[in-house]
Amino acid sequence: MTEDTAVEQPVVVWSRDPEEREGTPLVVMLHGFGSHEHDLFSFAHMLPERFTYASVRAPLPEGPGYTWFALDPMRLAYRSADARAAVDDLWNWIDGVRGHHSSVTLLGFSMGMAMATSLLRSRPDAFAAVVGLSGFAVDPQDDPETSEYFDDEALAAQQVPFFWGRDQEDPVIPAEYVDYTHSWANRTVKLTKVLYAGAGHGVVPQEIRHMGEFLEFTVRD
Repeated sequence: MTEDTAVEQPVVVWSRDPEEREGTPLVVMLHGFGSHEHDLFSFAHMLPERFTYASVRAPLPEGPGYTWFALDPMRLAYRSADARAAVDDLWNWIDGVRGHHSSVTLLGFSMGMAMATSLLRSRPDAFAAVVGLSGFAVDPQDDPETSEYFDDEALAAQQVPFFWGRDQEDPVIPAEYVDYTHSWANRTVKLTKVLYAGAGHGVVPQEIRHMGEFLEFTVRD
């Protein structure tokens, strides 16, 4: 495991040393609200070994961890413009590393899923696949610029493989967020949706196994 802390770059934990990454398919891990880069990275060793895993720390301090953009923790209210700005910042890092890899796949949990889906919507042809866990897609209706920033028409034509895992009884993500995400996903991506009873707002071993199978099947390079 290696860790980058370059000035004006996000903190990133890597599964491989730099000399071992060249030409490998990359999976970018994006943690949830108030968490940190070591959270999702804790199960990287349970996923296919041929991938390089890079878990990125969000930029803004929040409680014991970090957040990608401002969010009301009680109502999960947010501004889509803030999400868009966070995505733009993260693109600076992704563009700096993507050339060393055969492909890039995104894996996001909770708010990290909002970031992953927003990255996908901003450049639909840039990713081999996306995994979203117990999260949501950003609704841009409050901001015309974000609506234009998301190219859902191009994404629908691209049909990027998308794995969405969640618990039907997730106590954190509001029902209206789930409804919007479901409608958006059905219109725009090649969706694999799996429900995990008892997972709550978390990730269970069966889900990790399914993620690994999804990665192996969909990302062939």
